[in-house]
Amino acid sequence: MAVNKWHGIGNLGKDPEMRVMPDGKSVANMSIAITEKYKDKNGEQKEVTEWVSIVFFGKLAEIVGQYLHKGSQVYVEGKLRTEKYQKDGQDRYITKIIGESMQMLGGKTEGKPNRNLK
Repeated sequence: MAVNKWHGIGNLGKDPEMRVMPDGKSVANMSIAITEKYKDKNGEQKEVTEWVSIVFFGKLAEIVGQYLHKGSQVYVEGKLRTEKYQKDGQDRYITKIIGESMQMLGGKTEGKPNRNLK
């Protein structure tokens, strides 16, 4: 048995990038910042931010493009995916989350209530 499940809460670093695939399906790409605060062994407050790339497809991508903007706080569930590509003759890898559901957090966005979407 295997489980490929990711979930996190973060804030968008910029507006989602929208595009339409040749088959007409919408795609939304976005990155969220997930910040962790902790105290080190000396009791000093530390902060680490991870940037997570997320892609949504179909109706959920359309909703992301319509309602989420730079600074929006969002909860995302999805699966981890690593893709290989070549640049300058070198193999490179990018890891992203394929978004399966999301919930807008942080109050109303443009007069719309929070919604849990799949």
